[in-house]
Amino acid sequence: MKRLVANLVNDALASLPELKEAAADLSMESTVERTRDASHGHFSTNVAMRLAKAARKSPRDIATSIIAALAENDSVEKVEIAGPGFINFYLSPAAFHAVIATILDQGENYGRQAAKSGPKILLEFISANPTGPLHVGHGRLAAYGATIGNLLEATGYPVSREYYVNDAGRQMDILGVSVWLRWQESQGSDVPFPQAGYRGDYIREIAAAIDTAGIANATSEAILDGLPADGVSNDAEEKDAREAYVEALAARAKELLGEENFDRIRQQSIDSILADIEDDLAGFGVKIDTWFSEQSLTRTGRIDDALAVLKERGILYEKDGATWFPATDYGDEKDRVVIRANGVKTYFASDIVYHFDKRERGFDHLIDILGADHHGYVSRVRAGLEAMGYKGDDLEVELVQFVALFRDGEKVAMTTRGGTFVTLRQLREEVGNDAARFYYVSRSNDQHLDFDLDIAKSQSNDNPVFYIQYAHARIASVFRQLADKSLAWDRTNGQDNMAELSESHEKTLMTSLSRYPEVIELSANNRAPQHLVHYLRDLANDFHSWYNAQFFIVDEANQRDARLTLCAATRTVIANGLTILGVSAPESM
Repeated sequence: MKRLVANLVNDALASLPELKEAAADLSMESTVERTRDASHGHFSTNVAMRLAKAARKSPRDIATSIIAALAENDSVEKVEIAGPGFINFYLSPAAFHAVIATILDQGENYGRQAAKSGPKILLEFISANPTGPLHVGHGRLAAYGATIGNLLEATGYPVSREYYVNDAGRQMDILGVSVWLRWQESQGSDVPFPQAGYRGDYIREIAAAIDTAGIANATSEAILDGLPADGVSNDAEEKDAREAYVEALAARAKELLGEENFDRIRQQSIDSILADIEDDLAGFGVKIDTWFSEQSLTRTGRIDDALAVLKERGILYEKDGATWFPATDYGDEKDRVVIRANGVKTYFASDIVYHFDKRERGFDHLIDILGADHHGYVSRVRAGLEAMGYKGDDLEVELVQFVALFRDGEKVAMTTRGGTFVTLRQLREEVGNDAARFYYVSRSNDQHLDFDLDIAKSQSNDNPVFYIQYAHARIASVFRQLADKSLAWDRTNGQDNMAELSESHEKTLMTSLSRYPEVIELSANNRAPQHLVHYLRDLANDFHSWYNAQFFIVDEANQRDARLTLCAATRTVIANGLTILGVSAPESM
């Protein structure tokens, strides 16, 4: 409907030579908004005021000219000038009746735009280190990323979803040594487990399952000989001691086992955790097209090749035995090390090469969905892209804030390495996929999310996902009741008699249904699925209010079919919106 009004105004301006040039660079849809007060019409445009300066005319004179040039349209009942030069459009009942017909004709495609050829979007999200099960924080990244992908596809963009597997570097060594020590423990070793190791029960499960054929059990003396003391408290000095101890243990494991056997344990551990992550996400309804391994960047020589290009261009420099990238030349706060003095390449080197690889694979726009602790990440990776010959703005980063769980009004304590966290799988088992997917995107991604487990499980109007799903189930129940009465819905008759829908609840509901395509576009463009969440809650409220005010299965056939037609359209829109959120639309509850 918004596009209809914009097109009418655009055509009118095209017929007015004195205004056509002034409006040439103006996006007409950006001038059109729904009114907040129905007494001012359904839509209003401020185009006359935006053209006044360039056209050297008063806004009201411009508005008068535009209205005079508007083509006749059955969807427009009247047009008025308001205030300093707003043009208010009052749409006819036929316009809303046509929307209902469109919804039923298009079905699951209602609200979706035609496929675009580009830009090709690579959407990277979750990308949690494969050091343990996904926790509830990862769940928010998963739900948000999956929904953004659905919204982008609904607006016509070609989207590929990717998970970057951080399967290289220090954290993988800590994972490997944690599993090895638990295996050693099962063989009778009494080596104290490192405070900075991964301590969850899943580590013991992996240790019991991996293939250790040909790997000898080491004595406690051989493992501990000459190692520094482990830290025990949480102060900074002790934290450094903890990290030094676990690193020394990893080095000792490599020494005792040999690099090949240590890598066997480490890789089996990674594979086990990654398989669990893949299964968890599949169960959560989250689709991943590509699992991109960080190890592959080294294995295929991509990092060395990319750094060689930067060296040839004279971009990298040496200092204190390390190789540096001049990130400050590209707007970052400080320069970044890419190769340490010991020859080990940094995570930053992997990050810039990975994003360079994304562009080399033919993706035009890169969207990274990351945790809020990555706020310093954006400028440095954009700097890397620019140095590699691409635009920094090719990368868009959406940061997702943290999640706090509440049960019985109390916050649930969680730590990751300590293993006292709530996993995504546990959350899904407790509240269900639908509640989890819905609540995760119910607030803006840049706001902290307090997830109330008790509300999420409740079957009451206080639980918005239940309230929305109940609207869908109620409509399905209406059609079952119709069949029980040996009656049938005649859609054609219903559409022919839409004039029967003249009550205020019916008009409100039709107006709400007409907003759906605009809400999808707004949610996609702003990367803000909470707009769709709020819309569906309002739509469900409009339906429940109508349901409570009127009977649908009445004796008079024309009125009955018209009301059932509106019911069917409402059911379609609720189902479409819930599908984008990754939430089911039940037939009964």
